[in-house]
Amino acid sequence: MRVLLALAVLSLGGLVEAKTKYTKITVEVRNQDNEPVDRAAVIVKPMKGNKVKKSYELRTSQQGTAPLPPLATGNFLIQVIAKGYQTVGEKYEVREPERTIQIKLSPPQGQFSVHGPGDPRNKAKTEP
Repeated sequence: MRVLLALAVLSLGGLVEAKTKYTKITVEVRNQDNEPVDRAAVIVKPMKGNKVKKSYELRTSQQGTAPLPPLATGNFLIQVIAKGYQTVGEKYEVREPERTIQIKLSPPQGQFSVHGPGDPRNKAKTEP
């Protein structure tokens, strides 16, 4: 009887594994002029609920692409970092067997201070 129960559990485990669907994701990174961005860091984090399971980090090719190994379908947090561009991060839901995710990078925005040039906190203190 125990042997039959063990076989039943093992066969159910095989069924659960067989139901796992995988996807092949390629991240394509381009700039505002639609030119490929090479050597951009692409960080992909598969998510289960709000928790990150494992992360993958790769670089884009000269064509601006970064192919990932096959991953289980689901939700992914994808972040792209490249010198001279704003960092981009977004969540994606991937259910299809193959998907190309296109990400456009923009140049960095100018920085400003809430303290204008006339604000006394911006002036150097010149006390004796």
